[in-house]
Amino acid sequence: MKRKLTTKELFAVGSMLFGLFFGAGNLIFPVHMGQLAGSSSLGAIIGFIGTGVTLPLLGVAAMGMSHSEGLADMSAKVGKGFSLFFTCALYLTIGPFFAIPRCATVTYTVGFEPMIPEAARTLALVVFSFVFFALVLMFSLRPSGILKWVGKIINPVFLAFLAVLVVFSFVKPMGNVGEITPDAGYAANPFFKGFLEGYNTMDALASLAFGIIVIDVIRSLGVTEPGAIASNTVKAGAFSCILMAIIYALITIMGAKSRGVLTASANGGIALTEISHYYFGTAGQLLLGATVFLACLKTSIGLVTSCAETFAKLFPRIRYTAWAVIFCAVPFIISNLGLTAIISYSIPVLMFLYPLSIALIVLCLLGRFFNYDKLMMVPVMTLTFFSALIDFFQALPADAQAFLHVQPLLDAAAKVLPFYSLGLGWICPALIGVVIGLILYTQKKRA
Repeated sequence: MKRKLTTKELFAVGSMLFGLFFGAGNLIFPVHMGQLAGSSSLGAIIGFIGTGVTLPLLGVAAMGMSHSEGLADMSAKVGKGFSLFFTCALYLTIGPFFAIPRCATVTYTVGFEPMIPEAARTLALVVFSFVFFALVLMFSLRPSGILKWVGKIINPVFLAFLAVLVVFSFVKPMGNVGEITPDAGYAANPFFKGFLEGYNTMDALASLAFGIIVIDVIRSLGVTEPGAIASNTVKAGAFSCILMAIIYALITIMGAKSRGVLTASANGGIALTEISHYYFGTAGQLLLGATVFLACLKTSIGLVTSCAETFAKLFPRIRYTAWAVIFCAVPFIISNLGLTAIISYSIPVLMFLYPLSIALIVLCLLGRFFNYDKLMMVPVMTLTFFSALIDFFQALPADAQAFLHVQPLLDAAAKVLPFYSLGLGWICPALIGVVIGLILYTQKKRA
């Protein structure tokens, strides 16, 4: 039985992992983080890599080690009800509610908005997003070789232009990172701020949704034993992990250096546009806009296809074609809220889903020690669920908190939960769940 991939096969799977996880959205968050972190960028980078690089890799490995055939199967180890809820919530988040509309607004913000008069920008976004999602729907309904072509041509062009932009930012820096005053949050806790900022990439969530793709590829190459699959996944992921970490670090530093000339932008899309225009003028901005457009188009087609196929299996009464139309129509509406609004609305949802994802990944990585017994899985996920719900409420805008009357709950949580002020109030409840689960599982074994 084949237990390991060849070097060439490892490189191929690693390249595919990088292609799955890295898109235009992975650019806008580190560059904006750099602008805010300033001289505290190093700690922020380390935290960002924790959630933006390490967790996605562990998510894919956890799916392989738990013998799962997809997210629904993996989360079903907790319970069927949780599986349906979590699968739908995760796919809707990385799909029509946030990630897909973000693709359209990133493209518009980076490539087109600066060239449009301010009075016409609202209408321009409507027209642009309509054309964008019409193209996405066309390709999603008629799968063809466009994804492979874009993957082989556009991603290298995108990364090549990014490399030139990064090199210029170091050769002709706008400022000195050590002299840039960090935002108050980054000055106090740069690691934890970077850790939470990494949530925005949604890559840990995507790893649970797309992990089976990587596992199937490794299986098709002849590796079938679960432990060997997980081992080869981690090895192949080392390439994508190192490359992504390097790119995140360079982009963050580029963002920090830009503060020597530019003010902190409202979002990373604006920051990337301003930096590109500073070094290359209108031509650079157009090239960046074109490459981001095609990269985001590719990503959106993949997300719509994946989400529509998943929901067609979960709810077979509605066919794939109808789901594809729905998953293009909903993002079209949401994309017109604008990039800054989409990012702000996504934060509470990510504060809720990420703790659940992290807990599920850890449980599935260690599941062989307790045979994936529900007596262990359920207490951990239940306590994580309710504590993550508090983090969700805490991240809501003030007016939403007032409408829901959750302030007494948040005040109590702030007094009781360690790390609550850092947005990590779920950690201690999850650990308590581990203790309860171990007690129940040990008693069952003795009985």
